[in-house]
Amino acid sequence: MSKLIEIRDLKKSYWREKLEIPVLNNINLTIDSGEFTALMGPSGSGKTTLLNMIAGIDKPDDGSITIEGQEISSMNETALAKWRANNVGFIFQFYNLIPVLTAFENVELPLLLTKLSKAERKQQTETALKIVGLADRMDHYPKQLSGGQEQRVAIARAIVTDPLILVADEPTGDLDKASAEDILNLMELLNKEHEKTILMVTHDPHAAERAQVLHHLEKGDLIKSDKKAVQEH
Repeated sequence: MSKLIEIRDLKKSYWREKLEIPVLNNINLTIDSGEFTALMGPSGSGKTTLLNMIAGIDKPDDGSITIEGQEISSMNETALAKWRANNVGFIFQFYNLIPVLTAFENVELPLLLTKLSKAERKQQTETALKIVGLADRMDHYPKQLSGGQEQRVAIARAIVTDPLILVADEPTGDLDKASAEDILNLMELLNKEHEKTILMVTHDPHAAERAQVLHHLEKGDLIKSDKKAVQEH
């Protein structure tokens, strides 16, 4: 596997009035293409901040983030927004579905910003819903779906543009045990069968076990990285 994401000497602080609060300290990290990576750490460890910077939502104070040869950390906001729309699929803890839209319409949303025809959008949306196992629920509204099904719709929306990277922030955090297991199985499927590069923030050790690589953060420092000896692809 080739290097997809290279992070060098990354630093980030937030300010509370005149008080500087360090969030990330000299993070160095490489993520390969097609890798399922988990970030773990206690609340305030910097894992979501790191995820947001890799996804192009936030920018570092110092250091660099290079993805597929492009240094996104030096892009202006306009270029970064365009890069993000073309390359990143987002999966959140609380689904963020629009209640007045059907599952199909929620998944199609990112495609409305592209130059695809209506027929092409329909084909890609139906394919995404089929991959997540909801081809028979595309005309249902979020209130007609279970929490696990809502998260599947959210994952279909994340993959419909065929992004370079999937970022997932606590994707099972609002689900019961059985639904969480289904979502983790789906993420493994996307990684192994569809070769998606996935970066997941989680506090759940069981969820983190599904990843091939596990990075531990504590108080802004990358303290440990574990890689499975055998990667099944």
